[in-house]
Amino acid sequence: MCGIVGAVAERNITAILLEGLKRLEYRGYDSAGVALFNNAGVLERRRRVGKVNELERALAGEPVTGRLGIAHTRWATHGAPLERNAHPHFSNEQLAVVHNGIIENHEPLRERLKGLGYVFTSDTDTEVIVHLLHHKLQDTPDLAAALKATVKELHGAYGLAVISAHQPDRLIAARSGSPLVVGLGLGENFLASDQLALRQVTDRFMYLEEGDIAEIRRDSVQIWDASGLHVEREIVQYHEGAEAADKGEYRHFMLKEIHEQPKVVQRTLEGRLGQQQVLVQAFGPQAAELFAKVRNVQIVACGTSYHAGMVARYWLEGLAGIPCQVEVASEFRYRKVVVQPDTLFVSISQSGETADTLAALRNAKELGFLASLAICNVGISSLVRESDLTLLTQAGPEIGVASTKAFTTQLVALMLLTLSLGQVKGTLGAGVEAELVEELRRLPTRLGEALAMDTTVEKIAELFAEKNHTLFLGRGAQFPVAMEGALKLKEISYIHAEAYPAGELKHGPLALVDSDMPVVTVAPNNELLEKLKSNLQEVRARGGELIVFADEQAGLVNGEGTHVVSMPHILDALTPILYTIPLQLLSYYVAVLKGTDVDQPRNLAKSVTVE
Repeated sequence: MCGIVGAVAERNITAILLEGLKRLEYRGYDSAGVALFNNAGVLERRRRVGKVNELERALAGEPVTGRLGIAHTRWATHGAPLERNAHPHFSNEQLAVVHNGIIENHEPLRERLKGLGYVFTSDTDTEVIVHLLHHKLQDTPDLAAALKATVKELHGAYGLAVISAHQPDRLIAARSGSPLVVGLGLGENFLASDQLALRQVTDRFMYLEEGDIAEIRRDSVQIWDASGLHVEREIVQYHEGAEAADKGEYRHFMLKEIHEQPKVVQRTLEGRLGQQQVLVQAFGPQAAELFAKVRNVQIVACGTSYHAGMVARYWLEGLAGIPCQVEVASEFRYRKVVVQPDTLFVSISQSGETADTLAALRNAKELGFLASLAICNVGISSLVRESDLTLLTQAGPEIGVASTKAFTTQLVALMLLTLSLGQVKGTLGAGVEAELVEELRRLPTRLGEALAMDTTVEKIAELFAEKNHTLFLGRGAQFPVAMEGALKLKEISYIHAEAYPAGELKHGPLALVDSDMPVVTVAPNNELLEKLKSNLQEVRARGGELIVFADEQAGLVNGEGTHVVSMPHILDALTPILYTIPLQLLSYYVAVLKGTDVDQPRNLAKSVTVE
């Protein structure tokens, strides 16, 4: 996910733009650039491959000052990380554009614009935007009106910021599928892809909504919605303590991070979904070509990330028809591995510095895998730097040792991978991708509905106050979810917890079931539900107390020794993401009852950087 910063003021804004880019470095990027309308009345640009400090050094050697400007950190999707592909992009030295997202129809637009005489100097999809906008300005001299006409021809996702040498008093922005926020100052206003970029200059923000066009001047902001009507967006003021490193209204970081999941899942999806399909280029400029060659997938990870990989195996094989192996990194790195031809090596890590996962990646490079893909939350991590392809989750800083929002964003990223591979290889069933893309758009709302059960789950947690052992059950893709639920409970409450496929009850675990062994089960309404109900009867027949998180349409009801929590209905493929939420809440409230250190459980570290 790239970073955008813009400003219009009565003072020189170069330092503001640079500081904004630095505050967005956590997102990951491979080049940076800035364009300013300078005091001589000329649009001037500096771009560099690498980190923001490379751009800063370039500006120190060749200073550019101005009161109107835009800046950008780019993660390569179309075109390699080269200076000519870095943003901002120009058209006829009169217009400058920065862009987050992917334009799906860039190729036909490029050919059309070439026919009109435009010369392209980059390999990016973004450059078509600036030339198309320049062309539209031939029909209307107003920059905002021209941008409205331009975006009507763009298919895909975009967050745009535009400045013109002919209209040096305004900054124009557009949002569709990629976030933008306006920062309000005194006699100056700002734009960014994340409010964190602007916290050094303002604490007042307006968030653009889907389809919005904004005209930002030094002393005013106008916004038009998708239908072209003038609208007012709510002004939100942030105070000290609103950053990720503050618990805010929550008692613990873990609870705060659990409740952030609708927002961070939305952020992970933004800029990566087209109208009916995943934008494959989100994985990198070579992704489509590489994915077409993939015949197998090998996933390697540790802990919670390993559970995410186990869920992905069900998706990759069940939806995309691609064989998948999942292995704990600490085992993979020390055994003799037979690599199947054309296998994509996928590593998953929150920090990107997990020692065993990094070692497995380095080992994989010598074993003949087709390519490596990192799914990670930290853009500047070793795992990201050393992988061929990357998809960054957008969970933001995760302070609690027990991973929550990092896990759900990993699952979202793995679903995007599944759909991208199936799309490129043509192995998805008819209409499957469009249906899942639509359901992914609704996923943040569904997660919010699950979080609304907070009080119900807190009450259920009282059943565990005097317990020392718990069994978690799940079938199909819910088995890894049960494993994650058991891991969370043992991590922060110190209750011994095990997870089993429900069908394995009679092969050993049933011997443990009695009134002192609560059994937690996840029960979506799918083809395995009736078999799962039989497993639950086996537990009840032996005096086990059941806690069942069940689809509202599953037909399960409360009874003696059975506590049913009704879950909102969702497309079956996405149930692992939804059903994770109540298990996280359950673990949290049990730990609070037990009086443990929720955010920093004993003997554990947030990032395991040694063996």
